[in-house]
Amino acid sequence: MIKIKSQEEIDLMREAGRITRDTLKVVEDSIRVGISTKELDKIAFDYIKSQGATPSFKNYCGFPGSICASVNDTIVHGIPSNNIILKEGDIISIDCGAKYKGYHGDAARTFPVGKIDAKVKRLIKVTEQSFFEGIKDLKSGAFVGDISHRIQTFVEKNGYSIVRELVGHGVGSHLHEDPMVPNYGKAGSGPRLNAGAVIAIEPMVNMGDKNVVFMSDGWTCKTKDGLPSAHYENTVLLTENGVEILTL
Repeated sequence: MIKIKSQEEIDLMREAGRITRDTLKVVEDSIRVGISTKELDKIAFDYIKSQGATPSFKNYCGFPGSICASVNDTIVHGIPSNNIILKEGDIISIDCGAKYKGYHGDAARTFPVGKIDAKVKRLIKVTEQSFFEGIKDLKSGAFVGDISHRIQTFVEKNGYSIVRELVGHGVGSHLHEDPMVPNYGKAGSGPRLNAGAVIAIEPMVNMGDKNVVFMSDGWTCKTKDGLPSAHYENTVLLTENGVEILTL
């Protein structure tokens, strides 16, 4: 069941979203050649705590980090590690959540490390643009499939592929709520979204084919062909007339 949030809940989620957004900015400012993903994780943890919130991801279903730090061909759920050191030309997807007074914000960005290949830069840009294509004309009464179809169409038109195994989701007092929000599908399909629904829309876009592999750690998901992947996510509130992005 899709939970419609009250005004009080929305206000708390705005603050959770603000903390999540600012955490991503703090992490982005810390990204450099030679830093480990574990160091970035600590930076995120410290900032979230300084804002009176807690990291949504830490210990969620056993996940050990405050952020997911996914480098190059890792699509999502990269576990922060002292052994993963960023190099010139890498890209890193940071997925982050903050829980404030019982409510979550959830967002992700893919960042360059130093100078990156122009083809990879385009992948990041198209992934970000696909999110905004997904919410174009979105308002109360739309179907989840309307979002899914717009994202898939835009991504595939640009020569990339959409991950099928992982999808967006509702957000609220739980990090993952109904409905599931795939990045592929048919317009007019899936649940209807009404004003007060809050969802995380998160395109995961592969440079090569859509096939993935899951690592033995139970979390890390990589592209099967070893080509780069990018991730872009925001927490979005549906209104009568459009959307409010809570993590921008």
